Amino acid sequence: MVSLTVVMAVAVVVATVGTVEVVGGRKPELHRVGGGKQTWKLDVNYTDWASRERFYVGDWLCPKTFNVLEVNKTGYDKCIETTFITNITRGGRDVFNLTEAKPYYFISGRGFCVRGVKLAVNVEEYTPRPPASRINSNLHSHASRMFPSLTPLIGEQLDRGEESLGG
Repeated sequence: MVSLTVVMAVAVVVATVGTVEVVGGRKPELHRVGGGKQTWKLDVNYTDWASRERFYVGDWLCPKTFNVLEVNKTGYDKCIETTFITNITRGGRDVFNLTEAKPYYFISGRGFCVRGVKLAVNVEEYTPRPPASRINSNLHSHASRMFPSLTPLIGEQLDRGEESLGG
């Protein structure tokens, strides 16, 4: 059964994430470490999980467990607990705001790091994509000047959202 404190902690994060906007109009995401119920346990490949995620400044990590330490690269590689940067442990209500574009390193203490319970994430600045209609319009205009006989074909494919003439 989920404790009331965990529910309250998640509610606070969701409320914060739901009301804050990052530059470019992107709302921060809450990343549940490991995905779903696989948060901060043994036998979970956190490197694989992190490689499928995109982390941006303003996002939140939720390992949802005890004993989470932010460390430097050496602490991560060698599972050194004593030189941690930040102890983000809050009794199972652990959330961490990714405030800078940089690599972050986290380990679990009490010997679990050496058993694979650690995570490295690379946080990026969010760069919004230009609106698709402007790109399609510019591409269509440029293509019609270079290949007037193909203009109708290119226009039809752009209208359908296709990016190549072969597709």
